[in-house]
Amino acid sequence: MSIRHGLLALLEDGPRYGSRLRTEFEARTGSAWPLNVGQVYTTLARLERDGLVVQQGADGAGHVLYALTDDGRAELRSWFDRPVERTSLPRDELAIKLAMAVGAPGADVRAVLEAQRRYLSEAVHTYTRLRAQALAEAPAHRDEVARLLVLEHLIFRADAEIRWLDHCEARLLRLAEAAATEPPAPPVPPPAPPL
Repeated sequence: MSIRHGLLALLEDGPRYGSRLRTEFEARTGSAWPLNVGQVYTTLARLERDGLVVQQGADGAGHVLYALTDDGRAELRSWFDRPVERTSLPRDELAIKLAMAVGAPGADVRAVLEAQRRYLSEAVHTYTRLRAQALAEAPAHRDEVARLLVLEHLIFRADAEIRWLDHCEARLLRLAEAAATEPPAPPVPPPAPPL
């Protein structure tokens, strides 16, 4: 997730201080990816170092305001224009867990699949309820629409993972059936005695 670019996008609306940026980031993303204030200020310091934002005085309460520079606007436009590459995928704990469970003698792979499926079904239910609430509020503001987009992304992602779990279970069942009908391997003859 690009916190860096998210903050640049929020600063395009005008100068902001760190905790306000944090609040707006979480509101726009439906709190799906919470930030801590330290993370925001560390990112702002790097953006300032890179010439993408500048400090622009303070507000009435003494909060330091950050503003987008021309280079920051150019970087933001470039980010919006670039596709998100999926070439360096993060490690997926579930895929690793299943791969290891398949070869682990004491692991019940079906139980692993079922526990994850239950968890995802509950998550889809929660996200769908939140989406229905958001739709009932008749989203007209861009932050509300942004929140809906994030919730729908989470719903589709969880649905896709459930379908993948179904696929994994079907593959494992076929493997078990094939193993049950396979003739036993012939015994391995003992090694010849040394000469």
